[in-house]
Amino acid sequence: MNLIKINNLNVSYKVGYKNISVLKNISFQVNSGEYICIVGNNGSGKSTLIKSLLGLVPVYKGQILKNCQKDEISYLPQSNSIPINFPATVEEIILSGTQNTVRRLPFYTKENKTLAQKAMEKAEVSKFSKRRFWELSGGQQQRVLFARAIAKNPKILILDEPCTGLDPVVSESFYKLLIKTNSEQKTTIIMVSHDLHSVKKYASKVLVLNKELLFCGSVRDWDKYRNGGDTI
Repeated sequence: MNLIKINNLNVSYKVGYKNISVLKNISFQVNSGEYICIVGNNGSGKSTLIKSLLGLVPVYKGQILKNCQKDEISYLPQSNSIPINFPATVEEIILSGTQNTVRRLPFYTKENKTLAQKAMEKAEVSKFSKRRFWELSGGQQQRVLFARAIAKNPKILILDEPCTGLDPVVSESFYKLLIKTNSEQKTTIIMVSHDLHSVKKYASKVLVLNKELLFCGSVRDWDKYRNGGDTI
């Protein structure tokens, strides 16, 4: 099932009187259950593409067609996007991810609390539920943000370099959590990553960006593309 279709996407930023092109003529589609990794050099437009999918930056030209509701797309930021002294507990942070973004209630229902509990169990952070976010290690914090992101059982989970600043062992543990969510919950993953080893190990589709779409295909074909002498 097709969830997102991008047709001839162009994004530009206005700098003074000039429009600076960031993405040019990008076209691809996201199918249900895929694990898509977006790779490319710094400044290639990866984060801009993610922001476009989330509706955070305007589209200059082209279309982004979504076969799902806004509340069915979730975003996982890097752990350093939350202030280091953020006072909320793990449980409070995850509960905040269970509410409808369109119609927020001033209280949490029994259903909200059940969703939060299940998300904590999936992310293996239940034992930290009463601790403050800032008391946790970087890897634990990222698992909490992951639990928050999956609390409403989204169809699509979008991540922007989720393992930045984490050591290899913690990163590998997090990637295993992602692939488990993808395979067992059938959650579609779209992730920006510089970790090419994990991309090759876990992804089902790879996009290579350099303002334009240089490659879009399977991991096996991407490996051939890389070995052909082209660089990312």
